[in-house]
Amino acid sequence: MIVLEKNQLENLKQIAKGIAAQFGSNCEVVVHELSEQSAYHSIVAIENGHVTGRKIGDGPSHVVLEQLGRPRDDTPDELCYLTRTPDGKILKSSSMYIRDSQGKVVAIFCVNFDISALTMVEQAVHDLIDTRETERKEPERITLNVADLLDDLIRQSDELVGKPVALMTKEDKIKAIHFLNSNGAMLITKSGDKIAKHFGISKYTLYSYLDSKVGGN
Repeated sequence: MIVLEKNQLENLKQIAKGIAAQFGSNCEVVVHELSEQSAYHSIVAIENGHVTGRKIGDGPSHVVLEQLGRPRDDTPDELCYLTRTPDGKILKSSSMYIRDSQGKVVAIFCVNFDISALTMVEQAVHDLIDTRETERKEPERITLNVADLLDDLIRQSDELVGKPVALMTKEDKIKAIHFLNSNGAMLITKSGDKIAKHFGISKYTLYSYLDSKVGGN
């Protein structure tokens, strides 16, 4: 069992307070613990939680669930990517993986800075000085509960395949289900029922697809 030591947590709380104080009320700092309860209650410390509407005891983000689903001790930090809150705020986010003395990932330290107002200014300036359309990557949505997180992952699995479920072949569904499994979706209680229903298959078929190779028969 992965355990975040008390002194580590206190140190992370101290750093979180300092960063939040330095950058002000638009800067949310979150500590997610990786444990047996993390699929439902991963947040053990948070500053400026009003930015995303989260609090201590709330569930995991995408990066936390992915780490739980595919535990790796060499996972690199994810820095300066965009996320979006349910009410439409655009955040500049960074996630740093905290390890114990054995090198095991025990927590994820996240900084989310609300840049919504700045992006409006950027877009106004961009429209004035640029003559070409530039493609923008859709920010990852920050969810408030595991049900929304599972819905997001299912939507992403559909986008990965690139066609509606009604047009998916068996191989398409295997690809989508492997994506969900590798991103931790199967760690969510009763997720198998929802995933099977979404793809129009039985739970028995769902688990047989999990045992199948992507692209295989």
